[in-house]
Amino acid sequence: MPEFAWRNILQRSAVIAMALLAATPARAVPAFARQTGLECTTCHLSWPELTSVGREFKLGGYTLLQEARGERPWVSLNPEGPPPILPLAAMVQASYTHTRTTAAADASEFPRDNALALQQASLFYAGRIAEHLGAFAQWSYDGIAHHGAIDNVDLRAANRSKIASLDASYGITINNNPTVSDIYNTTPAWGFPFASSSVAVSPNASTLLDGGLEQQVVGAGAYALLGGTLYAEVAAYRTADGAFSLFRAGTDKSTDAVLDGAARYWRLALQHAWGEGGIHSAMIGTYGIDARKFPDSLDPTGPTDRFRDTGFDAQYQYITDRHRFSAQLSWIHEKQTLDGSLASAGASNLSNVLRTFKGKATYYYDRQYGATVGYFRTSGSADDALYNTGDPVTGSASASPNSSGWIYELDWLPRRDMRIAAQYTAYRRFNGASTDYDGFGRNARDNDTLYLIAWLMF
Repeated sequence: MPEFAWRNILQRSAVIAMALLAATPARAVPAFARQTGLECTTCHLSWPELTSVGREFKLGGYTLLQEARGERPWVSLNPEGPPPILPLAAMVQASYTHTRTTAAADASEFPRDNALALQQASLFYAGRIAEHLGAFAQWSYDGIAHHGAIDNVDLRAANRSKIASLDASYGITINNNPTVSDIYNTTPAWGFPFASSSVAVSPNASTLLDGGLEQQVVGAGAYALLGGTLYAEVAAYRTADGAFSLFRAGTDKSTDAVLDGAARYWRLALQHAWGEGGIHSAMIGTYGIDARKFPDSLDPTGPTDRFRDTGFDAQYQYITDRHRFSAQLSWIHEKQTLDGSLASAGASNLSNVLRTFKGKATYYYDRQYGATVGYFRTSGSADDALYNTGDPVTGSASASPNSSGWIYELDWLPRRDMRIAAQYTAYRRFNGASTDYDGFGRNARDNDTLYLIAWLMF
């Protein structure tokens, strides 16, 4: 990259950092911390990655409440006072994206590349509603698309008791994104990267479970953690229409998924903590979904496509005051039976498979300085109608979904409620090939991306 480009990027990054460092008082912290009186780093290795305490808080329906020190205000950002009755919070993300090369590409493919942008602003209701009832509900404004819509929603009723002499945390959840209810940071809704560029192009293939239904469906499920070891969850999801339209308010109805009946979701995991104070913890698990979806959202009739996703995941964490380390792995196998898409010429094959693998390792020093290395890989059946769009940049001349690469990220938390990060994505393969993947001369590494973000919670 030319020297002037690096100088320009560093100058813009400094502007973002200085602006947000001055944005709010240092005492501002998120709603959960105000409600519980706990430091953010008690529940998070580094937000949003949960520790064992954070997982217990989520299992308990976001209801843990510190003892009130005086009359509780309706709304407050003061962590030293009584917890507010309405647990409100907000988030702002400002970012800068530089793609390795946009030469010969249409400018519409890279909106706001090499420019400062308000990437996202969100409002949250996050915390206790009543003794056994709580919520995490988010509304977000997309600063790139200039549009607001509902984001992740997770409503919970929870309790604790003994089942067959085992301590049990259990409850029910109503949410709008399969895996958003999960307590680990291995599943798609809460997995790494926790923030990514809205400007950069991304591979054109992903499993249905990895974002294909988020903020488009509504589901009800039951979950339990038995003996602190066995975690289980079952749920059913349907299209968020009619009386449930609030769960996808503001989304594009013309492209939202429309399901045929209920999609069944399941989750099983075994976890264990050891060492003084439980400084070590590990998990191994499996999860999946079985869904039938109409290929045309505007014409939900006729044959459907069936997606059966099965995932396996694992997580390890080591947490002390000075050193924090975590590693996560996730692998999803998807079997597609495309009766609907084949009949409408939207697919070339009746049956396809798609596999995704994601892994990352994170280290934080003194809860302030972090580094993460992640690897991702997608592979599966070639399908000309699905993947070979004939378009430059986003197409695949080989009709293959195969993509892979590395993500490197450096993080600095000058305050507990702020993250300033530099992230670099390096592609080895993109939409089926390393070189000339789109048939117009574009190479995978041309999509390598430098992404700078200042992320403020208050």
